Amino acid sequence: MTLLFDDSKKLEKALGEEAAGVLIGILEKQDEAAKRELATKQDLREMELRLKQDLTVRMGALLAAAVGVIAALKLFS
Repeated sequence: MTLLFDDSKKLEKALGEEAAGVLIGILEKQDEAAKRELATKQDLREMELRLKQDLTVRMGALLAAAVGVIAALKLFS
């Protein structure tokens, strides 16, 4: 949350220059921290790709296990 010039001036008028400066600094730090926590579209795309890859690997492993079980059943029957 970047404060507009007018907002900064209103804070300075209401609180005094020093207190307004401290408050503005705190608000800007909180804004920076909040922005770091946001997921971008690219973050979401990468997560989707990773989940698809993970699902593909798991499905492949399940298929291989099923083929192995069927082969073993045919071998021993």
